[in-house]
Amino acid sequence: MPIWLDLIIRSVSFLVLLIVISRLLGRKIAAQMTYFDIIFAMGIGVIAAAVSLRIVENVWYGFTVLLTWGLAGTGLSFISLKSKWIRDMVHGREAVVIKHGKIMEDQLKKMRFTPEDLLQQLRRKQIFRVADVEFALMESNGEINALLKTNRQPISPQHLGVEAAPETGTQTVILDGNIMDESLGAMGLNRGWLQTELDKVGISHENVFLAQVDSMGDLYLDLFDDAIQTPQPTTRQLLQSSLEKAKADLDTFSLDTEDVQAKKMYQHCSKELASILYDLRPLLK
Repeated sequence: MPIWLDLIIRSVSFLVLLIVISRLLGRKIAAQMTYFDIIFAMGIGVIAAAVSLRIVENVWYGFTVLLTWGLAGTGLSFISLKSKWIRDMVHGREAVVIKHGKIMEDQLKKMRFTPEDLLQQLRRKQIFRVADVEFALMESNGEINALLKTNRQPISPQHLGVEAAPETGTQTVILDGNIMDESLGAMGLNRGWLQTELDKVGISHENVFLAQVDSMGDLYLDLFDDAIQTPQPTTRQLLQSSLEKAKADLDTFSLDTEDVQAKKMYQHCSKELASILYDLRPLLK
């Protein structure tokens, strides 16, 4: 067999095996990888490269070693899910590095972490003053997670006593000019609704680079041609305007009629609409 063909077969075979092993180990992004994950990935990568480049002549030796590494790593990952002691031994454990605004120097030394490293990690979290931090943990992957002091935390609607509308996932319904029927179905919509919305702005779906629908049914459009201006979603504003107009009409009818029963009915309906508008305030913003 020619050397070049042998190299191709080895490379493809071990690439497939690496993919299988990585799927068995579970999905992790680079930022979530612990030192164990990095060492393991480097190990199986070196083994696969050595066999592919014929540094290890016997393919079955390389296959055996790589399979052993894969089974060992998968086994340790599975056991780690069941035992915290094993998990701490293999992946490490979290450590408190800031407490009540005070840096725990001893913990930093144990983790081989410099003050500059700590400040850099905090800046990534948009924290520039250590005194603002109530509590900070270093995770097993080296990432710092911090809890700000109460008086330094961002103000939320809950702090202001304001009820906020619940948000559900936004769905992408057009991508690169193609309609995503599955996403439309997830929102309880169909192509007919989408076409109606596109007709309102005079645009064909082939001209849309990206379109998304939020929980309120507002459609956001981004076109291939950035020179074309698209109108902003107005579903909430139109609903609020319609309800306010209906209330105003009821108030007018109440003033114009001389029938006592009709006047009471109009006033009652107006109060009901006012109550509905008040309850819908978080949703209409």
